Amino acid sequence: MRTALILLFLLAVAAIPGSVLPQRNINIENVNRYAVEHPDLFPVLDRIGGFDVYASPWFSAIYVLLFTSLVGCIVPRLRDHVRALRAAPPPAPKRLDRLPQHAVLTDSDGDLAAIAAVLRKRRWRVVVRDDTVSAEKGFLKETGNLLFHFSLIGVLLGVGLGSWYGWHGNRLLVAGPDNAFCNNLQQYAESKLGHQVDGSDLPPFCLELTDFHAAFLPTGQPESFRATTLVEEDGAAPRRESFSVNDPLRLDGASVYLLGHGYAPILRYTDRNGEAQESDDAFLTIDGNLTSEGVAAFPDVNLDPATGARNPDLQVAFEGLYFPTTPDSPPFVRSTYPAERSPGVMLFAYRGNLGLDAGVPGSVYRLDQRQVSSGRLKQIGEGKLLRPGEKWTLDDGTSVEFLGTRKYITISVRYDPGERIVLISSVLLLVGLMPSLFGRRRRVWFRISPVPPDGVSPADPLSPAPAGATTTSRSSLVEVGGLPRTEYAGFADEFDRLVAATRPEGGRPDGARDDGAPEDGAPEDGARDDGTHPGRARSGGATEEGTD
Repeated sequence: MRTALILLFLLAVAAIPGSVLPQRNINIENVNRYAVEHPDLFPVLDRIGGFDVYASPWFSAIYVLLFTSLVGCIVPRLRDHVRALRAAPPPAPKRLDRLPQHAVLTDSDGDLAAIAAVLRKRRWRVVVRDDTVSAEKGFLKETGNLLFHFSLIGVLLGVGLGSWYGWHGNRLLVAGPDNAFCNNLQQYAESKLGHQVDGSDLPPFCLELTDFHAAFLPTGQPESFRATTLVEEDGAAPRRESFSVNDPLRLDGASVYLLGHGYAPILRYTDRNGEAQESDDAFLTIDGNLTSEGVAAFPDVNLDPATGARNPDLQVAFEGLYFPTTPDSPPFVRSTYPAERSPGVMLFAYRGNLGLDAGVPGSVYRLDQRQVSSGRLKQIGEGKLLRPGEKWTLDDGTSVEFLGTRKYITISVRYDPGERIVLISSVLLLVGLMPSLFGRRRRVWFRISPVPPDGVSPADPLSPAPAGATTTSRSSLVEVGGLPRTEYAGFADEFDRLVAATRPEGGRPDGARDDGAPEDGAPEDGARDDGTHPGRARSGGATEEGTD
């Protein structure tokens, strides 16, 4: 068990980077932003799996070892627990006065059936043997303990099943039929397949974002989000579905989760030949007020009218900042509110070779700064703030017009076959935790024997009867002992109540008061004339093994 606890602690420590660092399977945008903000640290963390913690080899090794350790721990305990459940309560020990709790009843009628009935009414497991009654209670503690550990194994199995047969992909979906998305690997910005999954296993469906509604408080804090999409599954008729952050879209074989949202400015560029092209590329949000930055690139403009050939040095791009609510006065660097109350876009024009034909991978949200530094891509004049419908004419007569915006959402499409197993196991884990923490296993014994007037116990002629044991012609001596199997501070009170309930009058043990102290002039339960107290816990008392 110690090994399992150490491994569980290591698993908790290993999960910390997954909470501190952005994870690819949750939000690829935050990972990309981290790479830009920490260019030196990012490659090191990425090499050791810091941005994909829960699928990294070292994390997997820890939970596989934990799984093995738990199985080796609970299988023997389960066997012992089943054996204990099937076994009868053990016989009474010879010396009940050596148990931690002890009492003597001298006015009992010696009715074993009545004592057993009282115990059964209080949900004790009872066995009557000759002149003794053995009772045991508290097996729910070990049952809850085993349920907790089996549930923990279920959680590990669910995580492993999802790692092998699950998959996920993230992408940005702009509103409009031209930006519809169909489920295949090529259309994901980032994807990860389980070890037993390939691209042909993905379920066929298509999504089109038709509307997105976002509500904000006056302070700018988000209140609610809801996306409305047109869904087409496996050739069926399209249907309209909506989903939100905590209410994912459930499809056959996949679930679509809403991660974020933003705006895509619509820019129309008219080149030297009068040809116009539009761009609705998404701008990524950079703060809570949805200030966004991005690039609108036009590589296929200013073509040669005679040959239709493209001149790489005449390519155009606009780097810009979009403000849902534009500040009333400069500097125009941040939006003042996340909703579109006064939209505007700050554009910086560039002309030259965009470097798209070099075959070097780069970000679609930023210009290639190597092209700018080398002079192959040059900025044209100063920046220009455009409102919807406004046009900016450049130095060569070409122009760019800000037409408005389209909303976009960031979605994560996921399939995890172990998700339900993890959920059920987590619930059972909590259910098992309660009795394992608060359950208490304990045993009590009642021994009944008549005591002759000379005060010598017939069960053991060499031992005197318990102190204070006197009987009448109609009564028998009842000796009671109790043993908690675990630490249980309240067992003494429970024992006193149990003993009182077994008396014919429902009273208290001889010489006992409500406050637990002896009556005036009466010895404490089981007290000897020499002042010792054999009926209470004392040094050298019997252990659990000595009473079975």
